[in-house]
Amino acid sequence: MDLLEPDVLAAQLKRTSPELCVEVVDECPSTNAVLAERAAAGAPHGAVLACEHQSSGRGRRGNSWVSAAGGSLAFSVLWRFPRGAGALAGLSLAVAVGAARALEQLGTRDVRVKWPNDLYCGERKLGGILIEVSGNVSGPSAAVVGVGLNVRLDARMRERIGRPATDIASHSDAVPSRTALLVALLESVAAVLAQFSREGFAPFQEEWLRRHAWQGRRVALSQADRRVAEGRIVGVAEDGALMLSSAKGIERFHSGELSLKAL
Repeated sequence: MDLLEPDVLAAQLKRTSPELCVEVVDECPSTNAVLAERAAAGAPHGAVLACEHQSSGRGRRGNSWVSAAGGSLAFSVLWRFPRGAGALAGLSLAVAVGAARALEQLGTRDVRVKWPNDLYCGERKLGGILIEVSGNVSGPSAAVVGVGLNVRLDARMRERIGRPATDIASHSDAVPSRTALLVALLESVAAVLAQFSREGFAPFQEEWLRRHAWQGRRVALSQADRRVAEGRIVGVAEDGALMLSSAKGIERFHSGELSLKAL
């Protein structure tokens, strides 16, 4: 089984991303949930929790994230920002750009993004991002940035997921070790978080749009199973808001609890 190697992680990140301090555990309910508790108790900026197996992994809107020991990758990063939580709009989109860069650097082909927090290859979901923010309106604030990726999915795992999914192995000639994946992802995501802290989402907007899997598609937006809008996706704004061309004109939507469905 391809297990994470804590000593290798520590040695490589010490050279490239010394602000990160990684802990690897065999199992936990959710890396985001555990790290959020630690953040509230004063855990330092740059704390990272990676897990071999999540028993209760979480996605947006209360959805579960199915993980397989050795076949997926789940980790969370605690990043503290001087600005308030309101200044973090678009953070999940920026992190998706960082993750896509790292995956392509290691040979995964055609990594795309989907608003507001998904990673795709082709028409299937490769992974997702869950960000939980705390802090004062005027600052400072903290974000627990969770990333979950499918590395190798067997038939049983695909059945458990129950929706179209893919994995890194299906889009790479040679699958890197999970340790190499985690190092590359942490280096790239940390660089994105540092730039986002200074400049917000705007520097990532153009690249995000180039990678957008659903650009130009007709979609329906729903909240709590209630349709709130439908139209054609025309882009995202500098704050990460989805821009939709509808019967009302160009409408903007922030992620919140919204979900997208292709029409």
